Amino acid sequence: MPYYTKSEDWLKQSSLLIEARPATTKVTTTYTVKPPRKEDSEDDEKTKPTTTTATPKKSYGHLILKTYDPVSGTCLKYRTSKAAEVSRLIQMLGTLGKKMAGVPDEDIKDEVMADAPPAAAAVPVEAAAGSGASTPAPGASASAPAAGGGGGGKGKKKKGKR
Repeated sequence: MPYYTKSEDWLKQSSLLIEARPATTKVTTTYTVKPPRKEDSEDDEKTKPTTTTATPKKSYGHLILKTYDPVSGTCLKYRTSKAAEVSRLIQMLGTLGKKMAGVPDEDIKDEVMADAPPAAAAVPVEAAAGSGASTPAPGASASAPAAGGGGGGKGKKKKGKR
């Protein structure tokens, strides 16, 4: 089975396969790290270029993701060696695992808290009609420092004479 060229394609097709057959479909991950060859590292040390040229670093590790359903014989594969993509795909395996386990997707709903004041009463009239600049609360003192050490007062550390 050939590898997918885009991770989005593999993820979409894998989720569809898992939705169709959650009991039999398996997702396998394989991460392989190959140590650098001694020949490569010795050559790099001996022949250091005098000019700075941007040469891409050799990737020695790669991640292979495989979704397999033995009932239909479907096998979906994706391979990458990009570190940012590896971490993103590992996080996405959680959503695929939820689908395999039959856990329903959580729809985040905006719920009103029971002890919170209504939204209209929470905004003072002066602040709503103002120019958008934040105004201090009526009971707050202007000279009181903010909690948490709000970084003011001291300048740069001075150096001594040399």
